[in-house]
Amino acid sequence: MKPRDLLLGILVTLIWGSNFSVIEVGLRDLDPFLLTGLRFAFTAFPLILFLPRPRDVPLVSLAAYGLLFGVGLWWVVNLAMSKGMSPGLSSLVLQFSAFFTVILSAVVLRESVRGPQVAGMLVAAAGLLVVIHATSGTSTTLGVVLVLLAAISWSVCNLIVKRHKPKDMMAFVAWSSVFSAPALFVLTYVNEGAAPFVALSHGVSWAAVGSVLFQAYVTTVFGYMVWNNLMKKYPAASVAPLSLIVPVSGIVTSYLAFDEHFATGVWIGAAVMLAGVTIFVCAPYFRKQQRTPAPL
Repeated sequence: MKPRDLLLGILVTLIWGSNFSVIEVGLRDLDPFLLTGLRFAFTAFPLILFLPRPRDVPLVSLAAYGLLFGVGLWWVVNLAMSKGMSPGLSSLVLQFSAFFTVILSAVVLRESVRGPQVAGMLVAAAGLLVVIHATSGTSTTLGVVLVLLAAISWSVCNLIVKRHKPKDMMAFVAWSSVFSAPALFVLTYVNEGAAPFVALSHGVSWAAVGSVLFQAYVTTVFGYMVWNNLMKKYPAASVAPLSLIVPVSGIVTSYLAFDEHFATGVWIGAAVMLAGVTIFVCAPYFRKQQRTPAPL
């Protein structure tokens, strides 16, 4: 990767890791349903007034991405965190989307899955079981399950991007959010009634405003525009290892912002998960090295 692109990719993964703590700040003042809806409302507006709808992506695919990304991914993550899932642990478990993406790509796009990749997935799955065992309380276990569902949604979103390869990624992210925001507001009303909207009309803290704007413009518009463009420009094996920074950034930010401490078993499980992810993302390099003939 070019140095500029590599630095941009590292910056985005650092932002994504810290975003979980930013979500936690927003959840202190806003309903999790409403927080997610506001995020995608500001992602769409006012950008769609200046950016034309991407015509190289079918409307159905654009809507599917918006619903999966807004509802299936981030609404579910916010719900998990409201149920007791910590920011650091959320950022860690969400990285299972890399494994789900490989599985779905093998089934849908007929991409091959190599032995080292399978080994990496099994090691990471073992680490996840250690983390679940080390955490106490059913709410945290429920949070892990919800974040895993969110990871599956993110994987399907990756497949949509890989299949259609939008030319204008900022327009793609903004216009897909047009479908996210209304669905999220409807879910808010169905599950919580009018209370969150009434509370919002009475005012909101500056911390909550900052949380919404950061998630909308920094995490979503900037972050996913850069990441999806890198996925288009380079092989996945060149970009995927950067995602290892996300859980590290998430755990460190959670510790610095909220003085969050983890049990020893959680750290052990996290280390095993990262080892599995490392094996997984390095699998293409192992295979390339085996094919390279020895010098005479």
